Amino acid sequence: MTRQFSASPGSAFGALDLRAVNTIRALAIDEVEAAKSGHPGLPLGVAPMAYVLFSRHLRFAPEDPSWPDRDRFVLSAGHGSALLYALLHVFGYDLPLTELRRFRQWGSKTPGHPERGVTQGVEVTTGPLGQGIANAVGMALATQHLAARFNHAGAQVVTHRTFAICSDGDLMEGISHEAASFAGHLRLPGLVVLYDDNRISIEGSTDLAFTDDSTKRFSAYGWYTASVEDGNDLAAIDAAVQSALAQDRPAFIRVHTHIGFASPKQDTAAAHGSPLGAEGVRETKRALGVPEEPAFFVPEEVAALAPAHREAGKALVAAWQQELQELKRLDADLYRDFEDRRYGKTPEDLTQRISTFKPGEQIATRNASGAVLQELAQAVPALFGGSADLAPSNETNLKGLGSVAPGDYAGRNIHFGVREHAMAAAMNGMAAHGMVRPFGGTFLVFSDYMRPSVRLAALMGLPVTYVYTHDSIGLGEDGPTHQPIEHIAALELIPNLHLVRPADANETRLAWIYAAQATTHPTALVLSRQKLPVLAGVPEDALQRGIYALREPGRSPQVGILASGSEVSIALAAADLLAEEGIAARVLSAPCLRSFLARPDDERRATLPRELPHVVVLAGNASAFLPLLGARRAVVDLEHFGASAPAERLYQEFGITPQAVAAAAKTLL
Repeated sequence: MTRQFSASPGSAFGALDLRAVNTIRALAIDEVEAAKSGHPGLPLGVAPMAYVLFSRHLRFAPEDPSWPDRDRFVLSAGHGSALLYALLHVFGYDLPLTELRRFRQWGSKTPGHPERGVTQGVEVTTGPLGQGIANAVGMALATQHLAARFNHAGAQVVTHRTFAICSDGDLMEGISHEAASFAGHLRLPGLVVLYDDNRISIEGSTDLAFTDDSTKRFSAYGWYTASVEDGNDLAAIDAAVQSALAQDRPAFIRVHTHIGFASPKQDTAAAHGSPLGAEGVRETKRALGVPEEPAFFVPEEVAALAPAHREAGKALVAAWQQELQELKRLDADLYRDFEDRRYGKTPEDLTQRISTFKPGEQIATRNASGAVLQELAQAVPALFGGSADLAPSNETNLKGLGSVAPGDYAGRNIHFGVREHAMAAAMNGMAAHGMVRPFGGTFLVFSDYMRPSVRLAALMGLPVTYVYTHDSIGLGEDGPTHQPIEHIAALELIPNLHLVRPADANETRLAWIYAAQATTHPTALVLSRQKLPVLAGVPEDALQRGIYALREPGRSPQVGILASGSEVSIALAAADLLAEEGIAARVLSAPCLRSFLARPDDERRATLPRELPHVVVLAGNASAFLPLLGARRAVVDLEHFGASAPAERLYQEFGITPQAVAAAAKTLL
C-alpha cells in the first residue's frame, strides 16, 4: 500500500511553498536573534531542501511522534537546530512559538543542539559532526532488518525510510567515511543523505582544508549519487530525492547552497555561528519578502499546514494500524513478537532461562559471555549485533542465526569491519530506531576509538551494549599497545554509562541479563581473555547491588579488599594469606560501580564502612574507586603501560599478586 501526504512527490511547487520556506528561514533567524547566540547560516541555506523533505517525502504523524513506521529524519549538522525547530513547529508537532522564543534557554524544548527526549520529532542527539550520518546508517540497517523479519506478503508493517542532512564538517570527520563505507558495502536501500554544499566552514572557504570530490567519494563507496546546483530549486531537489528513493542502495545528494542566504553575511564564514543582529535580520527579511515585524510571524496560510499535517498523520497511522491487524490475522506469533519489541518487553523469566556455571571450573569471562549470548539470543529475539572484525576473539557470533549481507538483512550477526567508531554510532541509531537491542564488540583498549559515540549513547540514555574483551595486562603477549591501563577509569567518568567488569562466569551471566533489561542507559561489559575460576556465593542481585561482600570472615573484619574482574580471585587468595596470619579480611566484588552509586546511602555505608581500612586491587588505574573509601586505604594497581609477556609473568612483575595485596593490607593495621 502507499501512504503519503496530499502534497505528493512530483507535485508542482507554488507561491505557498516559497512562503513556507521563507517563513521557516525567518523563524530560525528570529530564534537565534532572541537567544543572542546560535547558527543562522545553515537554516537560511538549507530550508528549501528540508522543506521538500517534510512537505513531499517524509511520512510522519505529529500527534503520534513515536509511531513505529514513521520515516526517520536526522539533522546531522546539529548546529542548525533552529531550522529543525522551525520545521517541527510549521509541520504540526507539539512545539509552540513560545518554545521557539526560548531557544537555547534553561528548561526549553529548543536546546542549542537537537537532543533526543527533549523535543518531539528529534530522533537523535546531534552536534558532534559526523555522528548523525552514522546514526542514520544504523537506523536504515535496523529498518531493513525489521522489514525482513516482519513484512508479510499480505501485511507490510515496516515501510519507512531514513533521511539525513549533513554539512561539510560532517564529511570531514572520519566517522562519516567509516559509516558511508559500511552502508555502501551493505547496499542499504531507503537511506538518503542530502549534503549542504555551501563551501564555507568556520575558518573560511572549505578550500583551506577540504577539496574532496564528495560525490565521487560516495560513488566509490557504492552509493547512488546526484547533484542539485541550485539549493533554492524546490523542483530539482524533489526530483533528486525521488530518484534516490527509487534506488536499491543508499543515496547521496549534493545540494549547492548559500550559507546565510539572503542575509548581509551570505557566503561568508561570519554567517555560520553568530546572530545576524537586529539590522541584519531586518535586511534578510526584506530580501526574503517576509514582514520585518513582528518576530516569529507565521502567515495564516503557512500556519494552516500544521493542522493539515496532523490530520494526514492520523490517516497514515490509521492505515498502518490496519496493516498491523492484518499481520495479527495472518501470523499471530509474528504479531506478538512485533508488539513485544515495539514496547521493549523482555521475558519475565529471563534469569531462569540463562544457565548458571558450576563453581570450581576455569573459564575466561569472554568465553562465558559467548556461551550466555547464545542462550540470550534465543530468549530475546531483538538482540542484534556483532563485532568490529573481532567476533572470534570477542565471542560475539550468534550461532546459526545468519549474517547481515548486501541485500539480505534478515540475519542477526553484523560484520561491522574494522570500524569501531561507526559501529558505536550505528548502534546508537539502531537503539534510537527501536525494536532492536544492539551490541558490538572490540578490545577494551579500542574503546578510545569509539568514545564520542559511547558518550552520546549515555547522554541519550540508549540501551546499547558494548562487549569489551581483553580487559587488562591479562591479554599478555600482544603487549602495551593492546593492554588497557587507564580505560576503565576513563569510561567510569562518563555519566550514565554502566561499566560491568565481572569477576567470573556467573557474574558474566548476570551482567548480560542486566544489559538485556536496561532501558535508560548503555552497558559496557569488560571481559577477560585469561581463564578465571568460577566462584561460589555470587548472589543473583550482584549487578543491582553493584558492590557486594563475596566473602565475610568468621569474625569482625579488620580490613576489606575491594576488587573487580580478574583481580577478585587475587583478592580471595590474599584473604587466605591474611587468614593464615590471623588477620580477618572481607572480600568485596565490584562488578558495577555505577549501580552501586545509585543505591541508598545507608546501604553504601554498610557495604563500604569508611572506618574500615580497605585495599583496592585492579590491573589498571583504580582511581574511580578511591572516593568510596575512608582515609585508611591502600592501592595495588597500575599507573604505567604494560609489556609483552605471558599474563602470569606480567602480574608477577607488576606486583599484582596475592602476596602484594596481603602486604598492602598489613600496612593499614
